[in-house]
Amino acid sequence: MAVNREPVLKRCRSLDLDPVYLGYDKKSNRQVRRSGRKVSEYGTQLREKQKAKFIYGVLEKPFRNYYNKADRMKGMTGTNLMVMLEQRLDNVVFRLGFAKTRREARQMVDHKVFSVNGKTVFIPSYSVKPGDVIEIRENKRSSQHIKDIFEATSGRTVPAWLIADPEHFKGTVDRLPEREEIDVPVDEMLIVELYSK
Repeated sequence: MAVNREPVLKRCRSLDLDPVYLGYDKKSNRQVRRSGRKVSEYGTQLREKQKAKFIYGVLEKPFRNYYNKADRMKGMTGTNLMVMLEQRLDNVVFRLGFAKTRREARQMVDHKVFSVNGKTVFIPSYSVKPGDVIEIRENKRSSQHIKDIFEATSGRTVPAWLIADPEHFKGTVDRLPEREEIDVPVDEMLIVELYSK
């Protein structure tokens, strides 16, 4: 399985992105050295696409598939794309506070820590639906790692479209998110413009 293993802070620096969106509370002190060249329209669009791919941990081919699917759906393509990315299981696990970082969420899903509606799911790109219940599996609940995660993420705000129940090791997808509830710093219209060329 292909995974982007580039150092997080280095990539955040190059994309001018706050590491908080990936679950990291540290910042790089290094400055990006850029020549004074003006970034072209294409360069700006490409950067927005790279930001979205990096935040959600999606590589080019699956990201293109998300775009094509979003384009065929009713409504605005950009909004559809962002909602579909938010529906990924690894993202929902991170949003519920069941993982400290997005990368950790992906790894935990891979390691069969979670079940959806009682069935073990180990595909990070699995798309959740309203009404789905995401639970930490019974045999994983007592591990010290899970306790450490809950302690570290106790102050994290859970989005309004999700219902977290850490006492019972579960969370529920109440509804699909609205675009205003998705707090990632990505201008999806630039991505649409890039792909529609």
